[in-house]
Amino acid sequence: MKQHIYWHTTTQMPDDNSLLPIPAKVDVAIIGGGYTGLSAARTLAKQGVSVVVLEAETIGWGASSRNGGMTLTGLKPAMQTIINKYGRDLAKELFQCSLDSVNIVEQIVKEENIDCGFSRCGHLLTANKPKHYESLQGEVDFMAKEFGHNVRLVSPKDLRSEIGTDVYHGALVDEVSGGLNPAQYVTGLAGAAAKAGATLCARARVTKIERREKRFFIQTERGNVEADSVLVATSGYTGSATRKLQKKIIPIGSFIIATERLSDELAYELSPKNRMIFDYKHFLNYFRLWDNRMIFGGRAAFFPENENTIAKSGEILRREMTQIYPQLKDAKIEYVWGGTLDFAFDQMTHVGEEDGIYYSLGYAGHGVAMATYLGATVAEAMIKGNIKEHPFAKFGFPSAPLGLYNGSPWFLPFAGMYYKILDWVE
Repeated sequence: MKQHIYWHTTTQMPDDNSLLPIPAKVDVAIIGGGYTGLSAARTLAKQGVSVVVLEAETIGWGASSRNGGMTLTGLKPAMQTIINKYGRDLAKELFQCSLDSVNIVEQIVKEENIDCGFSRCGHLLTANKPKHYESLQGEVDFMAKEFGHNVRLVSPKDLRSEIGTDVYHGALVDEVSGGLNPAQYVTGLAGAAAKAGATLCARARVTKIERREKRFFIQTERGNVEADSVLVATSGYTGSATRKLQKKIIPIGSFIIATERLSDELAYELSPKNRMIFDYKHFLNYFRLWDNRMIFGGRAAFFPENENTIAKSGEILRREMTQIYPQLKDAKIEYVWGGTLDFAFDQMTHVGEEDGIYYSLGYAGHGVAMATYLGATVAEAMIKGNIKEHPFAKFGFPSAPLGLYNGSPWFLPFAGMYYKILDWVE
């Protein structure tokens, strides 16, 4: 397997051959050049706001070009859990945000003419065990009754119409979700932000933020900038420059393999409707087709990506893939790579303001659509000065229990073991 991001071979990613100078003063400085930061920059610049995006690596370098390209409805926690925790009214607001997030991706792709293969192909949630299918049966009625959202079951006997395997015990289909090529999308989003007037600065890692009276002074590795407002959009790469936020975010590795191109017949057999597929487990797998390649990912190792975790994860994912799809036992794995996701301690997404600094963090694997949506809506809230009215700002952003976390996730091996045990028990 080649340790390389397959998506990067499908487009010309933004590079650092011609680094734009960092402006001396702007209205808004955005830290992070992924979906959130670029979407916010596009929205702000279209409103005539002067904005700079400060990216530590190259634009779109992080999880925004490394993920599975799944543009999904819903949130990480189950909606029943969200109702129980936050009440029906807020739960309905939050779920509507998830529907709007898929819509805004579709809208931006059309408006900006981004060639990223976006399609409303729907997602398939597979039941690993019979009791999972029983839970999904209740989910259909629950989503229709509480949210007016129609999903449908696929019985075990009909499952071959959706997926070419017999290892699952039924599934649930949501036709509203979509899929795209994440690298092509983030590249197009960067182009749209720049066209709107935003300044995109690569290799500009932020090392310090100081507030003096009503303005912020931001130091980067290649220059400083003064701004009226700051938006932190760093997701799983949130660092020590924003220490308070770093201590609220757990960086978790997610890894993907890509096979060689498969025959049309085999590709159709594996996924007849080309869904975005993921399973019911805590230690989940997610997979889909692109260009007749099986793109297969999962939490093979919880630690963020490095050469060792990527290599080890590639072998684990290959075993997982062939257990689901024995047809792929002889398929060559051409690429393996990793990225880092951002999880809050409550697994919820959070927006708000901390010491005058705005943020949007904690996508927990739902970032393609939600980061795009929140980048735009948080930007609008910054302009209007009403961030507290945003649905994702109406609940607390928890820190670690007992303060036993300083931003270095020492507990990830134990968390991984815990979720594997849960899957075994269930």
